[in-house]
Amino acid sequence: MKAKEIIKTVYTSDALRDSQLLDTFIHSDILLDWHSSKGFFSLNRDEMLNMADELKRAYESSRIDIKHLLEEDGLVTVRYVHYVTAIENPREEMVLANFMVIWELKDGKLYRGYQMSQLN
Repeated sequence: MKAKEIIKTVYTSDALRDSQLLDTFIHSDILLDWHSSKGFFSLNRDEMLNMADELKRAYESSRIDIKHLLEEDGLVTVRYVHYVTAIENPREEMVLANFMVIWELKDGKLYRGYQMSQLN
């Protein structure tokens, strides 16, 4: 599977909320540098898996709407909107945040990520 296809599969599956599924896509030495509207975070494998579990506990469902998906020189860039439904109100979908991330893959898995996000 090509790098762009791997990234598309990650973001169109429920991997961001399912730590077991996410674990199949990420390299053991993964590192995600994340500049968010709440500050800078650098997440390793365990922290990313914990975040997936937190998203699962906090939201009834989520979906990703990919706006751009580009591949060049071994890097894949994805820009997307992350929608969620809260457990307290599962009928109302809301925008969690807008994201842009550049991924480097190693051995067919997410290895280095550089992400920016803005809350809605």
